[in-house]
Amino acid sequence: MKLIIQIPCLNEAESLPATLAKLPKQIERVDVIETLVIDDGSSDGTSDVAKQNGVAHIVRLTKRKGLAKAFHAGLDACLKAGADIIVNTDADGQYMGEDIPRLIQPILDGKADIVIGNRDIENIRQFSFLKKRLQRLGSWVVRQLAGSTIVDATTGFRAYNRQAALHLNIISDYTYTLESIIQAEHKNLAIANITISTNEVNRPSRLFKSIPEYIKRSIVTIVRVYAMYNPLRLFLTCGTFIGFIGFLIGCRFLYYFLLHGSTGKIQSLILAAVLLIIGFQMIIVGLVSDLIAANRRLLEDTLLRVKKIELSSKPDNHRP
Repeated sequence: MKLIIQIPCLNEAESLPATLAKLPKQIERVDVIETLVIDDGSSDGTSDVAKQNGVAHIVRLTKRKGLAKAFHAGLDACLKAGADIIVNTDADGQYMGEDIPRLIQPILDGKADIVIGNRDIENIRQFSFLKKRLQRLGSWVVRQLAGSTIVDATTGFRAYNRQAALHLNIISDYTYTLESIIQAEHKNLAIANITISTNEVNRPSRLFKSIPEYIKRSIVTIVRVYAMYNPLRLFLTCGTFIGFIGFLIGCRFLYYFLLHGSTGKIQSLILAAVLLIIGFQMIIVGLVSDLIAANRRLLEDTLLRVKKIELSSKPDNHRP
């Protein structure tokens, strides 16, 4: 059983050594533990620091591509290196290395494909009141859309078995945390949760510059991913709602026209017609999108087979 701990990094030369030092060297039922650093175009020599600290695998991106792309590059490299379990953690030391054995235990026991390390959001001192509320709201939205039980949807402390890593295809340019949960639920991957402790990190986030930017990009990511996996439900709901509003406005026009003989209220008739047309068009878009989504699922199945063939052709790899 081979475990690879991957760490996405952006200018983490200062904090990386301490993070690496706290990672477990031995875990019961795990034969090999290795580390992999994804250097997302750092300019402070992060890759060199990783080499000096004995990191077995380094993926160096020549240009910054964002956390989501770095995460996906890490999964691909871990699979090629023969990982049976992949743990993702942060380089800033927020997550505790001693929690990794607990994190991978449900996978070792065959009870989960993915394990999420939930932070105690309310007791993280460096999080402002607003950020705590937004974290709670975002996790609630993801639970409603994905049908999951995830308490902390934005945590980066996660474990994946080989099958889960093969199934995930991250398309976002921003963050993988929300997208991977929605994908996993719709691909029927078993997700487990554990509660973890965190260390205080005082430096500002490198993922977003401001709360409004974080909200905007998170909403775009959630809507985009949900539309990929549930287009019919999304467009059917929106189209039905808009069409129903148009129907009510049309009823209002008929009321005045039939009972009062009024020739006015023509604006209501025009608005009702426009809304009914928009609602109908959205329903049609939903039907077409559902057909496209079915085609995408076939393509993802083909991609999964290609990945397995590619990995099985490497003599030094474990079975996919």
